[in-house]
Amino acid sequence: MNSPAEISLIKTVPTVPDTVPTVPDTVPRALEKVTPAMLPPEAEKRMQAWIRSRHLIRSGNFFMFETVEYSTIEKFQVCVKALGGTIICVEPTKKIWIGNHRRVVLYQAKASLHTPHHDLQQYWIKYGSFHTRFDERV
Repeated sequence: MNSPAEISLIKTVPTVPDTVPTVPDTVPRALEKVTPAMLPPEAEKRMQAWIRSRHLIRSGNFFMFETVEYSTIEKFQVCVKALGGTIICVEPTKKIWIGNHRRVVLYQAKASLHTPHHDLQQYWIKYGSFHTRFDERV
């Protein structure tokens, strides 16, 4: 049988739990979604692509951006901040049909770039449109 010394060793060995304990989160939840700042040349290229695809138009002194994905609005905000501008408002404008059975929310963001003669304005004059791709005009 077991000697008293072996019994004392058996009693002092801790048992391993069936579940592995989780390490407590040391990063606050607010800091998890921090995205690295975008450089202005990359931001300008993205904005130019949105101008060509008619997601981004110029209306008066403001840039109007329309999309059905809110994550794209967040990317637009990062681009505007990288170019030194500000987002004025983001609002859901209407629901549009995609296909026969699906309706999605159309978001519109209004932004201001503080530089009056920015290269994007000249790019919009050359390649842009007065109406977004979601405009229902014929």
